[in-house]
Amino acid sequence: MWLRFVQGIGVGGEVPVAAAYINELSVAQGRGRFFMLYEMIFPLGLMISAQIGALVVPSFGWKWMFLIGGIGGLIIFLFFFKLRESPRWLISKGRFDEAERVIEEIESSTDKRIEAKISAPQAVVKGNWKELFSPFYRSRTLIVWTLWFSSYFVANGLNNWLPSLYKTVYNLPLEDSLHAASLTNVIQTVAVFACALLIDRVGRKRWATIAFLVVGLLLTTLWFNGANSAESVLYLGSAAYGVMGTITVLLYLYTPEIYPTRMRVLGIAFATAWLRLASAIAPTILGFVLGAKGITSVFVLFACVAAVGAFMAFKMIETREKVLEDIAP
Repeated sequence: MWLRFVQGIGVGGEVPVAAAYINELSVAQGRGRFFMLYEMIFPLGLMISAQIGALVVPSFGWKWMFLIGGIGGLIIFLFFFKLRESPRWLISKGRFDEAERVIEEIESSTDKRIEAKISAPQAVVKGNWKELFSPFYRSRTLIVWTLWFSSYFVANGLNNWLPSLYKTVYNLPLEDSLHAASLTNVIQTVAVFACALLIDRVGRKRWATIAFLVVGLLLTTLWFNGANSAESVLYLGSAAYGVMGTITVLLYLYTPEIYPTRMRVLGIAFATAWLRLASAIAPTILGFVLGAKGITSVFVLFACVAAVGAFMAFKMIETREKVLEDIAP
């Protein structure tokens, strides 16, 4: 448990930095597609690890999954030494010569000229967490915090709970339960890919609002039919998780967009803390509701949380095709 705790600190710190980094390297036109295709690695990783787990765990035991993950982590670590620092971050720190060299290096690898929004030295302003609650950013902060909490409450609740549900409630064998759970990740991968292709056309606000409503409808349908079979839970629950997966990935695109460079990582770090909180308390709440009210009540709870998410998504600002400095001065 202590080693898992330390691992969580490492991964939890890397994720918001990576989201900010990719956003800062992206141009305004097509940024959504570019970023979402990068984020495809997340559902692909979940899908592949689920497939590996379905093969490895029944035959060799769960410890082998930690070995596989550890080797992969060490390989990825070596790639960090090949990264260049974000020019936007360098400019925010007053390191203009370094920023220019990085931009020239990027330009030399492409036939396109980079149009720099910040073409002259600007005053260096240090970010402060208190600015998250300043009059300009307060509503943005509260909205994304609610979106992160509600989306991951449903997504991680379904992803972590469904495999146990198949085995304990519907009495599926372990191997069948793992294969059923892996289908959930396959659906999410397809849904995120569709989102990547369409997000710059549909827009962040419209996609998130509609996706939350669709998830709520799917989960409400499970409540109406009483979740009377493993098949209904498999198809409707997996579809709900897949659609919700597009929101959880979309938030990694949207959150860095609404904050300036001086506080971009800070803003997404605070926001992703709410997904950790949702992931931590969801199993406890689900266990209590399941024991007190039954399985259908759990799906009602998920649907209600999705409805809250839809309401807050409607209050998002649209960032499609806008330069980061225009969105967050």
